[in-house]
Amino acid sequence: MIVGTLPPPRFTMGNLKRGDVNFCYGSIDGQLWPILDRIFNLNLTYENTPGAIAQRKNFLKDRKIGICDIVASAQRSKIDASDIGMQDIRLRNLLGYLEAYPNVETILFTGGNSKNGPEYFFRKHLKSEGLRLSVVSSDVPRIHEFTLKSTSRRITTISLTAPSGAANRAVGSFPLYKRLKGEDPNFTTLDFRVLQYRPYF
Repeated sequence: MIVGTLPPPRFTMGNLKRGDVNFCYGSIDGQLWPILDRIFNLNLTYENTPGAIAQRKNFLKDRKIGICDIVASAQRSKIDASDIGMQDIRLRNLLGYLEAYPNVETILFTGGNSKNGPEYFFRKHLKSEGLRLSVVSSDVPRIHEFTLKSTSRRITTISLTAPSGAANRAVGSFPLYKRLKGEDPNFTTLDFRVLQYRPYF
């Protein structure tokens, strides 16, 4: 299950940009679908049409991948796509989703534990139920696990580098990115994310 935070405000207001797709991670500024497009050779179209939405839904169904945002609703004092500016936040019951869908074994967070990121909110969600994440690997992408109380099922969480333009600065600071960029000046932050995401899909 892919879990993010919430879409940019324009998706709520119905004021989409050219190239946006009115579906999960549909922002033309985001990189999740371009990453998956590269990994799976999907030949996706980037336009707000039923066909573009169907391409994405069919891929997810075929691969048995769920997708959602952990924030059910929030208010913003400033209308931008930053996670930091959210207020009056209400979270979705992701533990309830895991109970309802027993085949889900892994959560892929599109962002880490920085404030108002998906892993940050999920930790709060777990804490409210008396649960916590245990570290499996502290290397990026960080991997954790926890056990569902009701079924004793182990769930793995993987915190991928956010597929947003705002996270490009963080990508640029990674030693591996710097090395690969040094070896190939044409190497991009999208190339780096494709390398990072590929093993988990």
